[in-house]
Amino acid sequence: MKIFNKYTYLFLGILVIATIVIFSFIPNLETEEFDQEVIDDIIEGVTTTTIKENSEQNTQESISSMDELVLTEEEISDIDKVLLLNEFEKEITNFDVYLLIGSDERSAEIALTRGEITGKRADVIILGLVEKSSKEITLLSFPRDLLIKNNCTGKLERINAAYSKNECGGRAENLAAAIYSISGIRVTNFASFDFEGFEEIIDSVDGIEICVDKTQREGFSFELQEGCQTVNGLTTLNWVVSRSTEELVGEKLIDNKGNDISEWKPMLGVSDLTRIDRQQYVVMQLINELKEFESVNELNSFIKALENSFIIDENLSINKAVEILWTFRNIDLSNVQKFTTPVDYLTLNDGRQVLVLNDTIHNFLKKNSVLDS
Repeated sequence: MKIFNKYTYLFLGILVIATIVIFSFIPNLETEEFDQEVIDDIIEGVTTTTIKENSEQNTQESISSMDELVLTEEEISDIDKVLLLNEFEKEITNFDVYLLIGSDERSAEIALTRGEITGKRADVIILGLVEKSSKEITLLSFPRDLLIKNNCTGKLERINAAYSKNECGGRAENLAAAIYSISGIRVTNFASFDFEGFEEIIDSVDGIEICVDKTQREGFSFELQEGCQTVNGLTTLNWVVSRSTEELVGEKLIDNKGNDISEWKPMLGVSDLTRIDRQQYVVMQLINELKEFESVNELNSFIKALENSFIIDENLSINKAVEILWTFRNIDLSNVQKFTTPVDYLTLNDGRQVLVLNDTIHNFLKKNSVLDS
């Protein structure tokens, strides 16, 4: 009996230690509901859920009132004609589709350089299209200012505002429904991060290299020198989301008190589309960093960063997420196609600008050989 107890306790001890090791190594990522049936209902404009928390409902109302476009009947009539291109030709089914969402929610530290906001919107919307047979990868970005008609409310809004919880469904479910409605592309899985998570991910790989052809800055939030440099997460974040980038005129000048007395001018052409180019650049740099990890142990710090930084859908297991990351190590980055949905600017009567599709997404992908003719 004593021998039995001895080995029983030994076995239980080993089991406890193994459990501790496993759970200290495998990240406990936060998950959100991502139900394809709910997404289908949202596409049809069906109310399927209720918001239980008053605080979240109040946040949703404040976001809607701030982002809602106030339009005249004449504008609505004209826009409805333009939005005919938002109707997809046919469903696109030959891809595994991963949606990467960057929320503009920010910490107090980041708010010092980026400013404070209320609630969450999708500042980054990137689809990773993985062709099922060839495994070729295409990145397709949706500008945050792209005009859509909300499936749930029927109101016109920018697509970034679709990333919100309401009586129809959750944040990612609503955004996935909006994407499907204008493209015919069904999202398989999603992962989301906020500004702070973005910063932590960059820092987990000891920064990334950014190369620019002109010295540039935005106020005190960042300054990049002409050429290439490795920068930390906060600098990368501020560069990616910058809308008021300036470039250096002539030589850099510093007075005897250490103050910058150089001449700077606004960089031409900086827009939401510029931000997308920068977002895709950073994604490619992060994928490239994965090649530096030669074993799962070396990937440990990166995985730990994901634990605090990402929210994934309930259908994406930890093992599957790690498997996807590990597979990406073998990607030839020169073969990854990067596109932004085809858009034109539309100026509203009050002077605000939005973006509208100038071609169907299906036709655009076919022209660029992402889809077979």
